[in-house]
Amino acid sequence: MRKNVTMFFSGCLLVALFLAAFSAKAQGTQPAVDNSLVRPPVTKADVQIVKRAREILDSQAKWNRADNRVCPADAKTFSLYCALQMATIEVGGQAEHRGAALQEARFVIDEIAADRKYEHRLMNYNNDPATTFADIQEVLRITESLITLRLKTNGGK
Repeated sequence: MRKNVTMFFSGCLLVALFLAAFSAKAQGTQPAVDNSLVRPPVTKADVQIVKRAREILDSQAKWNRADNRVCPADAKTFSLYCALQMATIEVGGQAEHRGAALQEARFVIDEIAADRKYEHRLMNYNNDPATTFADIQEVLRITESLITLRLKTNGGK
């Protein structure tokens, strides 16, 4: 499994370089807000969002594996979606359903679970019986690395 994740990560780096070059050309056009394939430009705040989500989900005891995409402010356990959403609010001041951090996590899931075709990627991957807490942590780690790489290649803010 570790070898597959390493190979996946290497492939992601190549894809990220390609996408960074492509998105630099396409940033002049604003995609629709509800577009599940939108790839917003990343900022340093997006790295902080993913780091904060990793802190929120720093133990299996804090993981809610029965996500319904409702994220109560007083929750004691957090799904992948809710950890990213809470971190987005803490770092950026407001929820951003299609923000760069959440979108990049969705794209990581698209690659890791390409054969599963989830309707709601963050929720369904989180709730998948085959998904482990280690898998959730790996999605966040890879997402952070990809955002960091995009910042380096795009000279992000």
